[in-house]
Amino acid sequence: MASDYFAHETAVIDQPCEIGKGTKIWHFSHVMQDSVIGENCNIGQNCLISPGVVLGNTVKVQNNVSIYTGVICEDEVFLGPSMVFTNISNPRSGVVRRDQYEKSLVKKGATIGANATVVCGNDIGRYAFIGAGSVVTKEVADYALVVGNPARQIGWMSEYGHRLEFNDEGIAECPESKEKYQLDKGKVNKLA
Repeated sequence: MASDYFAHETAVIDQPCEIGKGTKIWHFSHVMQDSVIGENCNIGQNCLISPGVVLGNTVKVQNNVSIYTGVICEDEVFLGPSMVFTNISNPRSGVVRRDQYEKSLVKKGATIGANATVVCGNDIGRYAFIGAGSVVTKEVADYALVVGNPARQIGWMSEYGHRLEFNDEGIAECPESKEKYQLDKGKVNKLA
């Protein structure tokens, strides 16, 4: 049966699931039933997509990432190599809590760096940038740059992934796109 996506011969694709046109699934990755993967995604080597996971369009999942039930990634999300999601706040091997999975929403355009950890129940804002090795233990605002363990906000990022430097009027310009952003009352918005 022909498909509109590519899956390496070592990938395991459980049915039913949805996989969008142009998506690529690489060596030793496992897409489990009832998951939804959008168009033009790239699922690297040795990844797991658990039941009920939703990935939007153009999501890039680098090698060795497990995306567990309860995680939703909107369009254009980048998940760096070996980053980690959790889905139970208080796991115990001898206590079954499959009915207690917590949600984590990663909003459009966000980047999560290599080896970062996102503790379940914490949403990641649009175009936020989580530095490599960070441990996210609370909600992350749109355009926020967070680093460390626990992750702390140290600045703001443009949609092109550049650090924003705001002037006295609260305006910053992305050095690559030349798009302008405004910082007002602790929130950043892109100006039209």
